[in-house]
Amino acid sequence: MLLAGGLSLHATTYYVTVAGLGGEPEYEQRFSGWAKDIDKVLRGSADSKTETLYGPDATRAKIQNVFAQISREAKPDDVLVLMLIGHGTYDGVDYKINLPGPDLSGVELAGLLDRVPVKRQLVVNMTSCSGASRAVLEKPNRAIITATKSGSEKNAPIFARYWVEALRDPSADVDKNETISALEAFRYAEQKTSKFYETQKRLATEHAMLEDTGKGAGVRAPSAENGEGLLASRFPLLRTGAAQTAASDPKKQALMAHKDELEQQIDQLKYQKAALPPDAYKQQLTALLLELAKTQAELDK
Repeated sequence: MLLAGGLSLHATTYYVTVAGLGGEPEYEQRFSGWAKDIDKVLRGSADSKTETLYGPDATRAKIQNVFAQISREAKPDDVLVLMLIGHGTYDGVDYKINLPGPDLSGVELAGLLDRVPVKRQLVVNMTSCSGASRAVLEKPNRAIITATKSGSEKNAPIFARYWVEALRDPSADVDKNETISALEAFRYAEQKTSKFYETQKRLATEHAMLEDTGKGAGVRAPSAENGEGLLASRFPLLRTGAAQTAASDPKKQALMAHKDELEQQIDQLKYQKAALPPDAYKQQLTALLLELAKTQAELDK
């Protein structure tokens, strides 16, 4: 895995998925089903540990226990991905995810995340009112995706449906590098969610947002122009095909790390394009693309 500031050939990705209280059988089944689908896709990924809580197991105490275990095990170069599904509430001050028993507040969640020593984290909050959690969760090297733009969007979102779909659909891998980044998954799910409301001729009650600079309000369309999306573009959410095989092959891990590094440099360069002379940008991009092609050729052997 590639982390901000350096590479680690033996990093572990910790996936934690929580499906909260449904309140009604329809929502209980929907939320648990999405959590199970995510677990099925991610479990067994190379160099990963997966923890999924739903139904009566999705309690605040069990979530705290999971994070306590990760905090003891994880190293700075590891990666943490937290995905929340369900109903959320916002009273104008505090965001909470609804759980069996006591709810978990955004402040409590931020505390759990802050105690995990990994440098880079991804939080995908797919609950209603999730936009209200962004401000308290915001932190450098932490990408935050919310299904809603604020705490006032209170209807149960469908964003999670398309987030799951993004993990399964090869078309989500837009650059065809056999790695679905957090940014690619966000764009896929956001576009699918927007299309759902358009085709149903319904007023959209959710507007997904991404913030990964540690200090922004979040945007629906991350780009070099608004400065959002760079960290998420570097975040390998899920490897597929040959990339997954190579990531678990000790003989190819160094090449995979180098490939990740080159892709990071290319993404960084694209965000710097406006500040560079055209010839310098073209020269640097060409050199990186050539090196990336050579590295991929070595991986393909």
